[in-house]
Amino acid sequence: MSVGELAGHFQLATHVLRHWEAMGLLHPARDGGGRRRYDDAHVVRVAAILRAKEAGLTLEEIREVLQAEAPGVRRAHLERHRDVLRRRITHVQACLDMVECALDCDHEDLATCPQFLSIVG
Repeated sequence: MSVGELAGHFQLATHVLRHWEAMGLLHPARDGGGRRRYDDAHVVRVAAILRAKEAGLTLEEIREVLQAEAPGVRRAHLERHRDVLRRRITHVQACLDMVECALDCDHEDLATCPQFLSIVG
């Protein structure tokens, strides 16, 4: 597929894929006219890059993980980021608990609700 087709599949601008190529994240083949050609493996790779970005990895970190020659190196990068994600999940869960408590609260002023105060404090 062309750069436009791959970009369209993910609703990305084509310059994003070109940037990722320049960073070493993508390695498309070239046709006889020098145009980039992408296959199903590239679709999977782009999906993985997008998911990794959503998880908070930088493009440099993603490149390090994808280009790690030894599984142990890749594992060390991912273990560090797993710990970051777990902390984020814990924090977001606490935020959700607070919102749900506030939604269920019948007090006129949340600051007077003992249950809300116990969650916030």
